[in-house]
Amino acid sequence: MRATYPLLRIWVKSPSLRGADILIVGECVGELDKPAYHRLSKGKVVLTFCPEADPVSSALGKLSSIIRSSAPRSISLLTVEGSPHCLTLHAALNEALYVTKCAIPTEHYVLVGDEAVRISPDSVRVARYLHLVDRLVRER
Repeated sequence: MRATYPLLRIWVKSPSLRGADILIVGECVGELDKPAYHRLSKGKVVLTFCPEADPVSSALGKLSSIIRSSAPRSISLLTVEGSPHCLTLHAALNEALYVTKCAIPTEHYVLVGDEAVRISPDSVRVARYLHLVDRLVRER
């Protein structure tokens, strides 16, 4: 089993983060023991966070500090689909990249059944604007 670290409890300059490929997962994802989680976590430093238990603003600050202090090679994010809490974690990753002005490759995924479905960062951004989401729903 891969070692995982709570996002809020790892030092932002931890040697394991420097230049690393990082996978951030909602805490409940690891408990689900899905093949997609095992596939995405291979070769990555896994950090866990529960946006229902801790303020997402804490994750935003921590992610921004990790990005600036450790310059990870990439960051992927995997959460369950349909959770309003987990949606905010995806938005926090986008915001951390925006405030740090760093161009680190990122990938967003949600678990749909046993499958990890890739979501574009633009879709995460649009999800913040309910009038745009409403327009898209009405046009369907």
